[in-house]
Amino acid sequence: MDLGPHAGFIIASYGLCLLTVVALIAWVRIDKAAQEKALKDLADQGITRARPEHGSTLSS
Repeated sequence: MDLGPHAGFIIASYGLCLLTVVALIAWVRIDKAAQEKALKDLADQGITRARPEHGSTLSS
């Protein structure tokens, strides 16, 4: 496969794209773990998620 005179740019673009996708996947996984830890800590303290009463709405 001949990429021509722009081979460096093409390879760098694909590399940057791959690096960005890998970084985003890592960020999501790290954030998920942090959110799960925070929820576990709250649950250990006895704090639960408040559920709205039946029939109530947020708008007035």
